Order: sequence, then structure tokens, then C-alpha cells
Amino acid sequence: MAGRFAPRSARAAPPTRPAPPSSAHDGPPLTREWTPPGPLDLRLVLGPLRRGPADPTFRMAADGTFWRATRTPEGPGTLRVAARGDRITATAWGPGADWLLAGLPALLGAADDPDAFVPRHRLLALTRHRRPGLRLLRTGLVMESLIPSILEQKVTTDEAYRAWRQLVRRFGTPAPGPTADLDLHVMPDSRGWAMIPSWEWHRANVDAKRSSTILRAVRVARRLEEAATMDLPEARTRLQLIPGIGPWTSAETLQRSNGAADAVTVGDLHLPGIVGHALADNRDADDEEMLTLLTPYEGQRHRATRLILLSGRTPARRAPRMTPGNITNL
Repeated sequence: MAGRFAPRSARAAPPTRPAPPSSAHDGPPLTREWTPPGPLDLRLVLGPLRRGPADPTFRMAADGTFWRATRTPEGPGTLRVAARGDRITATAWGPGADWLLAGLPALLGAADDPDAFVPRHRLLALTRHRRPGLRLLRTGLVMESLIPSILEQKVTTDEAYRAWRQLVRRFGTPAPGPTADLDLHVMPDSRGWAMIPSWEWHRANVDAKRSSTILRAVRVARRLEEAATMDLPEARTRLQLIPGIGPWTSAETLQRSNGAADAVTVGDLHLPGIVGHALADNRDADDEEMLTLLTPYEGQRHRATRLILLSGRTPARRAPRMTPGNITNL
């Protein structure tokens, strides 16, 4: 498995089953070690998967280990990842354990090519030098990123995070493995999302437009998951066939599911101004100007925006934050 993603010297043995623990959690875990082909910062790589500080599907423990609960094609699974020197150690539980460990190198950006990015601005050159462990992850899973991205449409991030947290905890399932203390949950399957009553969407402060988009998406979830193996233009087209899924949502999804280095987010409230401020000292840039400024990075525009966001060069806020909406009392 690792040989497909890393140099021969970095190959690791296939996942092995250790002796069953004294207290079984959905069966004995599987383990794997993998040596990345270069510097790797787990926080930078896995950070885009976290939907808020209390995301029920993602945790970073005090000892620096990362926990992820997800729904794989083989079923629910929990993955624990930690850096041990220059190696990555991973443990997985549940029906999806084999699938998660097989995809570990891709998840951690082994198929990504940071050297394909050639900085044309001093800011980006400095940021890349200071963040050598940045790689673009690839989960291979579309729906787990698509649904929270739909929830984030046209609302504050706090509202979206709260809705995701409430819906996953209420209608998902506890994650396999020793996760009770972490309160980790696996999101519902397609049928589970489809069976959520209208009043529960309302209670989670999700309006009819967003809930209807999710319901349309889960009806064709299998076809949407196929986008994870497509090139970016075809994948984008596949997702945007669903009414309610536009360029913003498809980009936010494919950045995570496909590791799409060129999936630049357009239609965002803040990103054009951040890019404009960083590259041209124009905090009032719109999408058109942002794309023009990113032209030298064609093929790597998402990586360019990640580096800009990591640089810390963002314009000072000059307007009140967007006021959260609340439909629960209507």
C-alpha cells in the first residue's frame, strides 16, 4: 500500500493486527506505520477536516494525536494518527479500518506535489519556507466534505459548525474504538440524512434551501462519490449538477476529497479581499481580481490561497461581523 505513494525506502509493512486489547472496542484495532516522503505537519495537513473546535468527527488530543471518525465505503471507522520522529503511526477501528489505513498516505498528502508550486511573490515564498510541512490532503470521500460545506452556505461559520455538531450527534452513531471520552461520532449514512424530519433541520437552524440541497445530494450519493476519482473539471461538473451546489461548495468539497491543488474558492465573502490585500494591497478585490492575481499560480491556486491564509497577512476588520441568523423560533 505505501509503495504506491512513497519511495521504495519508505515502504511499510501491511497493516497488522496486534493482540486484542483487554477491553475490545468493536474488535481489535489495526495498526500501520508510514514514512512520508518529506516534512509533514499533521496540524496543517489535517486541519481542513475540522469543522469547528467541537467537531464531533474530529479531535486533536493533548498529546498531539489526531482522531478522525468517518464513514468509509466499507462502513464506519475511526482513525488515530500521530507523528513519531520521522514516521507516522496510525491505528484504526471499525468496519472501515482497513480502508482508512490503506488510504493513510493519500490522506496525508503523499500524492501531493508541493514542488509543483513556484512562488511569484515574496510573501508566498517566505510562507512556504516557514511551513515546509504543508501538504494537501486527499480523503477520497465526497459526502463527508460536501454536507458540511452545504451547511456553511450563506451563514456564519459558527452557525454552520453548530448545525453540523447538532445533526451529527443526534443522527449519527458513536465512533468505533475507544472514543467515548472524546465524544466522537460518525455522520449519518445517506438514508440517515434523508430520514431527518423537517423540524429537526429547523431546530438545527438549517433553512429549507440548505436542507433541500443536502436531501437532493444524498439521493445520488453514490454518483457523487465517484467524483473523488475524477479530474478537477469533471468532478466539479458532477457536483454542480445538483441544484444548490455551485462553485463555492464544489471547491470547498474537492479541496478535501480530491486534494485538488487548483480548486480555488470563488464566491467567498472574505477570500478575494484577503488575496487582494496580500498580493496587491487591495482589500476591496472581487472574485475577478482575485483570479487575475492568482493567474501565475494556475494549477496551484488553492495552495496559493492556503499559503496566503497561513501568512497572517490579512486586512484588519473594518465592519461588524455578520450577525448570526436564527430560524428556530419562527
